[in-house]
Amino acid sequence: MTPTATATTPAIPPVLAEVVRSGFVEGHHRGSLVVLAADGSVEHALGDVVAPVFPRSSNKPMQAAAVLRAGLDLSGERLALAAASHSGEGFQLDLVRKMLSEYGLTEDDLQTPPDLPLDPVEAEAYLAAGKVRERVTMNCSGKHAAMIAACALNGWDTATYLEQSHPLQQLVLECVERASGEKVTAVGTDGCGAPLMAISLTGLARAFRHFVLAAEGTPERRVADAMRAHPEYVAGTRRPDTWLMREVPGVLSKMGAEAVQAVALPDGRALAFKIDDGAGRALGPVLARALEQLGVHGDVVARMADVPLLGGPVKVGEIRATF
Repeated sequence: MTPTATATTPAIPPVLAEVVRSGFVEGHHRGSLVVLAADGSVEHALGDVVAPVFPRSSNKPMQAAAVLRAGLDLSGERLALAAASHSGEGFQLDLVRKMLSEYGLTEDDLQTPPDLPLDPVEAEAYLAAGKVRERVTMNCSGKHAAMIAACALNGWDTATYLEQSHPLQQLVLECVERASGEKVTAVGTDGCGAPLMAISLTGLARAFRHFVLAAEGTPERRVADAMRAHPEYVAGTRRPDTWLMREVPGVLSKMGAEAVQAVALPDGRALAFKIDDGAGRALGPVLARALEQLGVHGDVVARMADVPLLGGPVKVGEIRATF
């Protein structure tokens, strides 16, 4: 149980995962997690699920819905890429460049920070080929390409599209609040430079539920359908979001930096969690255990749960969920 907070002692988040090496528990990952029932009620909660958090890239479906509400006509792989944290694989970068060209834009119009591919395998190959960090290679370039295109379509200033007061970002804020059922309580700056809207984990789970249950043809449902139909563009061939959306029919899944994850099942059940220390290595085991509690099983869940610790080339331990 989480200790009761006092006036001077804040509540300590519960342990969601532990690090076990050679049978010895050498570390813990604390955090908060919420699971919603099909009717949207809170079925299970650990830690503080009503305090605001920065969902990081788990907000991307809502940002993609905003560009649709701005009038940009995206569908299929292009819309999935607008909601993506892509791995920097060749087929993803090719489509970002094609999207820019289709709207009369260039890579120089992107205000993403120059970066290497997000996927370590792609990053190694990229460096081995003698390439340097580029704006298009940054994992948020698909989202930025869509944002700039929406601005160009509406005659909005493309040089200031990342400012909080920009019409596009105000539309994003409206989409976040509509989907989550909450008021945004803080606005920060994400790693890609875009405004970042804070909501609670319960609000984040509610937003994903809203996307999968939205009426066909609405911006939210169009985003959800595109992501589920083209998951390789949302993440990458070696990424859990892709595996989950490919192998579990109807599921919507999106991770965010600092170990945030949100998932919705097609019947409206949903979950969201954040690992307090931001350790991405705990995402898989925690997500797998939460999915099991929702009745989702199978090879993909077992694959995500398997995070081995090595001693040389030999597995000597694991990171495992504790709830």
